[in-house]
Amino acid sequence: MGLLSLGTPLHWNDAKKYADHVRSHGIDQFLSVYRKQRSRQKQCLLWGDEVEYVVVKLDKENRTTKLSLRAFDILASLQKTEQDYLEGKTTQPPEALWRPEYGRFMIEGTPGEPYGATFRDLMTVEASMKKRRQLAIEAMLPDEIPVTLVNYPRLGCPHELEIDSEPHGKACQSMFVPDEVINPHARFPTLTANIRRRRGAKVEINMPIFHDKNTPRPFIDPTIPYDREVFDHDKEAKNGAAKPDHIYMDAMAFGMGCCCLQITFQACNIDEARHLYDHLAPVAPIMLALTGASPIYRGYLADVDTRWNVIASAVDDRTPEERGLKPLENDRFVINKSRYDSIDTYISNDAMYNEKYNDLDLVYDKDIYEKLRKNDVDDLLARHMSHLFIRDPLVIFEELLDQDDENSMDHFENLQSTNWQTVRFKPPPPNSDIGWRVEFRSMEVQLTDFENAAFSVFIVLLTRVILSFGLNLYIPITKVDENMATAHNRGSVLNDKFYFRKNVFTEEEDEYELMTMNEIINGKDQGFPGFVPLIHSYLSSTNIDIETRCELTRYLSLISKRASGELMTGATYLRKLVTSHPQYKQDSVVSPEITYDLINTVDRIARGELKAPELLGDFNA
Repeated sequence: MGLLSLGTPLHWNDAKKYADHVRSHGIDQFLSVYRKQRSRQKQCLLWGDEVEYVVVKLDKENRTTKLSLRAFDILASLQKTEQDYLEGKTTQPPEALWRPEYGRFMIEGTPGEPYGATFRDLMTVEASMKKRRQLAIEAMLPDEIPVTLVNYPRLGCPHELEIDSEPHGKACQSMFVPDEVINPHARFPTLTANIRRRRGAKVEINMPIFHDKNTPRPFIDPTIPYDREVFDHDKEAKNGAAKPDHIYMDAMAFGMGCCCLQITFQACNIDEARHLYDHLAPVAPIMLALTGASPIYRGYLADVDTRWNVIASAVDDRTPEERGLKPLENDRFVINKSRYDSIDTYISNDAMYNEKYNDLDLVYDKDIYEKLRKNDVDDLLARHMSHLFIRDPLVIFEELLDQDDENSMDHFENLQSTNWQTVRFKPPPPNSDIGWRVEFRSMEVQLTDFENAAFSVFIVLLTRVILSFGLNLYIPITKVDENMATAHNRGSVLNDKFYFRKNVFTEEEDEYELMTMNEIINGKDQGFPGFVPLIHSYLSSTNIDIETRCELTRYLSLISKRASGELMTGATYLRKLVTSHPQYKQDSVVSPEITYDLINTVDRIARGELKAPELLGDFNA
């Protein structure tokens, strides 16, 4: 969840006049924190996870599902404990913190307090996630359920909302989803509309269709209302926005309506945060593939396993000039990526870094770069910040234009929080005890709390291995980008290879090669030892007790078996639920009946009522 402020949001025509003002003061705010906090030292690791849920109405009598739009009623109940604690009405800290998300059908839960640095803390993660799911269930109506699906399979299909609404909303102007699915906070309809206004067109999302035996070739989607004339933008689908053999989507909700699993670490200091940022960046596409759990969009099976490109397209506000489709006349830069994408530059100054790894032709604001350099920000960090600030602020609140740059970070966060990259480097908030942080953002949410806990614990342990063993995971940024593309492929975990560093223990031998997922996670003969064996080596070097070691081994075993193919990924499992359904017609269509059974099945698995050996093996959800 990005920055939430109250006030009057400006239409893009007005907001763009203040873009330079926000950028300039945003950099001043960063510099204020940088000067005050660059030497700050924290004693130990603190970290937390974010799990996002889709709220679904499950009608067991009629065997139907609908998206519930009651997230704010549910949140009002869930947040009461936190509010009472903050107001001094109780001394009992909340067990979980709850926040809204982009979709009115989504909620986000985090632990009530950060986890600490001990192995015992790792053992509380799954219990925390189970408690959050139970709290969410208790706050919902009897026919509502919180599911940790990446996306609702039939979002954008007719009659899939609890309150039927025609897709005639002025904010997104979608042919498929109404504005009623958007969080009503002023930020979100404005963000949606301003992306469209700035771009000069609706967002254009095309995911390749999965061609089954009876899927037409070419696939021309019969559900697209090509001749609709409600808005001027309606003609875009007919004029080429909707591509043959693809699932076409035209609204931010299709991307920002996706759920994920994110982990934020507080580092000991700024240098450690920058180090972790760099070495987690090559891990991000690996974990995107391994956690892939989103093979269905707008009622069709897609030929992809992951969500990332959907979201990247859903918030792509670049103009035709910025996308390189027209010569630069009114805009400043040609920008090669959406604001939601993989990182573009490494930022750490440690001895492992070599400038050849930053092999993208980085686009950055030269004036902002010079301003940062004159204020004693080093080259790599200055490039990173001035790259983020090539973007325009999309939502500006009139009342918040003038701020105290020594005590506010709102203008900085306006741009920082709308650069949605695989890893995020996060300065401390002003006047706070919070330190320098890194957010790991690529993973897809899993169907069960056991899986989400396993991947969370795995990433935390991997950061300890990176720091303790001094791992060098650098590969060129362009290869990280290629891995991101590979991660989307259907079955990439078993069928594809990813670029990875051959020797992670030295700076001299910096060769990389294509490796299978199994080799990266479980190791390669006479080569890279593998993440899971490295974590086991780390655990063996500590004073961990046997009981905790056994529990952690369960999590590591799940990761290992997913990588080897012994257990299915979420995407493969969901695809199998569809293709093996008796009503599936081998035509790529995920019908309402199939959707009901899919959601009912994953809910029962998450509650521990149904075994899923292909997904979980002998592990209990």
